[in-house]
Amino acid sequence: MTTQDLTASQFNETVNGNDMVLVDFWASWCGPCRAFAPTFKAASENHPDVVFAKVDTEAEQELAAAAQIRSIPTLMAFKKGKLLFNQPGALPPAALEELVQQLKAYDVDAVTEV
Repeated sequence: MTTQDLTASQFNETVNGNDMVLVDFWASWCGPCRAFAPTFKAASENHPDVVFAKVDTEAEQELAAAAQIRSIPTLMAFKKGKLLFNQPGALPPAALEELVQQLKAYDVDAVTEV
């Protein structure tokens, strides 16, 4: 699966309607964002069972504000609608692969709500 563009109107449905979702908050003027894009795309092709979505923070300013994006790129990882990872900065390929593997292995249902 390739990456998909994500808008505010699709965000909750995408995050809650898929088992695993990685969201890359980016902007076209951001050098580190452009450098991270091929890594994110390659990971999406290696993991067709995970949704890889991109949010253009310029086009989706309200969504970026709601997500409290302060620096880009910022990567968020959700499993069964729960935010498990939220970190600014571009990840190298090995670190992104490790994140995906940890996301797949993490048992969200075993964690009890307090």
